[in-house]
This record gives sequence, C-alpha cells and structure tokens, in this order.
Amino acid sequence: MPFQGQGSPGASRKGRPAPPEQTSEEAAYLKLLGEKQKPVSIKLADGEVVRGWIEYYDKNMVRLTREDQPNLFIFKHEIMYIAEDGAKRK
Repeated sequence: MPFQGQGSPGASRKGRPAPPEQTSEEAAYLKLLGEKQKPVSIKLADGEVVRGWIEYYDKNMVRLTREDQPNLFIFKHEIMYIAEDGAKRK
C-alpha cells in the first residue's frame, strides 16, 4: 500500500501554503497579559532584559509599567521576545 502523500511519479507536487502574515493572536495575548497585569520579561534586540507588566500596546509598541523604576515605551521591532514571569505581581 503506497504512502498517501506519494501520488503517481509524474504528478506535480503542490507545497504547503505559506502561513498567514498575521493571526491576530498577538493582540489577544497582549490584551490578556495587560488585563491580568501578569509580570513579564521582555528581551530587547540589544540583549537587555526588562521586567514589569504590559499596561498598553498598539500595533507599533508596548508600554511596560515597572515598580520603583520609570515606565518604558518599547517599539515592537526592538523586542526579541516576551515571556511571562512565574512570580505574581504584588
């Protein structure tokens, strides 16, 4: 029994379609983090890691609110990743 993906030798193969550029999941995730004021770590393109919680976001930037330190407006193109911190906010 041939593997279903093989097809006949002369048949043309179609590749998988490219994934969508936007899934709208980023906005939903940032909204969840902001509503629950979950502590996050944000690693920036220069390697610096900043911690706080996301108070506001739009299509170009996020506002990171921090305790005992100035709040930051960070452009999204400068963010390598956002990770939830395990500790709960006071």
